[in-house]
Formats: sequence, C-alpha cells, structure tokens
Amino acid sequence: IAFTQVFTFGPTFRAENSQTRRHLAEFYMVEAEISFVKSLQDLMKVMEELFKATTVMVLSNCPEDVELCHKFIAPGQKVISFVDKPQYIYSLNMLIAYNEYNYILKFFFFWGIDLQTEHEKYLLKHCGNIPVFIINYPSALKPFYMRDNEDGPQHTVAAVDLLVPGVGELFGGSLREERYHVLEQRLARSGLQEAYQWYLDLRRFGSVPHGGFGMGFERYLQCILGVENIKDVMPFPRFTHSCLL
Repeated sequence: IAFTQVFTFGPTFRAENSQTRRHLAEFYMVEAEISFVKSLQDLMKVMEELFKATTVMVLSNCPEDVELCHKFIAPGQKVISFVDKPQYIYSLNMLIAYNEYNYILKFFFFWGIDLQTEHEKYLLKHCGNIPVFIINYPSALKPFYMRDNEDGPQHTVAAVDLLVPGVGELFGGSLREERYHVLEQRLARSGLQEAYQWYLDLRRFGSVPHGGFGMGFERYLQCILGVENIKDVMPFPRFTHSCLL
C-alpha cells in the first residue's frame, strides 16, 4: 500500500495453444495496479487516458512512421478518431438486449458465454468503429481475484475489457477482491484454498480497495498502425511451435 500506483512493462507468456492473428506465445504487456480505486468508472478513466495519451505521443513523435504504415498497409486508417471521441460503455446484459444480434451472427450470444471475435467485431462496427468498454462479466468466466458485484442470481464481477477496431480486446482489467472472507469462500468453492493460501495471507490483516489492468503492447501497435497480424509488429515473433531462442 506504500505505493498507490505501480506498473510493470515486460514479457508475458501464454500457455494456451492460440493460433490466431492476435496471439503470441510471448508478448509484452503494460500492467498497472492502483490502490483506493472503488469503481470501474475510475479504473476505466485511467485506461482511457493511457490509451489516448500514448496515441497522441506516438502521433506527435513518429508521424512519418505511422503515415508510412497507413499509406502502404492500412489505407484510410484514422487513428485520431480514437482520441477525439468518447468511448462507449456496455454491460453484457445490454448486448443481449439487441434482438438482432443473434440473427445475423454465426455464433449465438447469450448469458454465460464469453465473447467471440465475431461478437467483438459486430459491436465495434455497431458503435462506429471506436473503442468500446465491456463491463460486468459472469464470475464463472473470470479469475477468483476479481471483485464480486453481489448482484444476486446473475453473479457478476467488476471486470472490464476495452475493445478497439482491428484488434478486439486491447485492455483487460478489474477491481480486485480485497475482502478476506469473500476470497476465502470463493477459493474454498473452487478447491484452490491450499494452493493460494499465500494470496489469502496478503489480505489476512486487511487491505484497501484496488484495481488494475493489462494492455498488450503488440496489439496496441496493431491498432494504431493498422497491421492485421500480430506477428508483423515485432522482429522475432514467438508463437506456438515456433519459439526459437
């Protein structure tokens, strides 16, 4: 708690066998943790400001590089529109409310399933191809450390993703569960209490409201440069079955 705002920027490793244009076995991520954050709105404000400030800085300091990519790789790309416009905010319940959603998509969307790439693309297009926040996911889809919304039978957690055009999910974050008894009960239900006793001990003598998020750096480059495949934004991409040293 001595440090209320901390971040790291370094390599992250993916265990899943994900063979898509958005996934690597090793990628770089900005990870932030902020104390005394009590609402998703506060956390989303930090995420939005980071995205916009970084984009303004890139456009100001590297205009020739960005323009080169836009000219030869992504004609018509207008990154400045991301900075000028506010982001939309949707809960999963609001998405389900769109009746036409299930009629025009290959994968039906209903409560309790995770968003497919097709759902993300449809939502971004529906909102005019600007960044969109998705909040309040079912707890079954998210890790144990995300804060319970205590909203009855739906049982959601205070999680948030930021979707951006051309990429999909760029940021993922949540409020963290600081209440010891809630964490203890959740871990016990999942059979993880022994394995994560060290995590419980960090909060045994009290904690403060806090939250955090991660932003994939290569996906960010994809977004602002208009590069379709994540393997093309780094010199030596390492992905499943191709992790040469």
